[in-house]
Amino acid sequence: MSVSVSEACPCGSGAVYAACCGPLHDGEAAATAERLMRSRYSAYALGRTDYVLRTWLPRTRPDDLDAAPPTTWLGLEVLRIEAGGPQDDFGLVEFRARFAGQHGDQTLHETSRFERRGDRWVYVEGELS
Repeated sequence: MSVSVSEACPCGSGAVYAACCGPLHDGEAAATAERLMRSRYSAYALGRTDYVLRTWLPRTRPDDLDAAPPTTWLGLEVLRIEAGGPQDDFGLVEFRARFAGQHGDQTLHETSRFERRGDRWVYVEGELS
């Protein structure tokens, strides 16, 4: 999937890609854990596995994501946010992401844990529900 800079961002924020996740994918730091989570969702939706890996804590990230089966991401719903603000060092974001995969339409329900490393948020791990 690709998106032009003037199209709605896949993360569901309502903003256009160029003003939302696009700058993060191009190197800008996310100000909050939620913004990082949304940008990671958009990266999955757009096939930007380089960004997903770059924003994953090195000690918990896989070697690559290329072995994952083909997935079409259909929508994101943020359910809960704990901490993860500009002044925090950790944060949790609970979300549901709908996708179409090998076994039809499904939902991923996860609570993701994030940490601030220097001036950047990173994804640490997630707990599936």
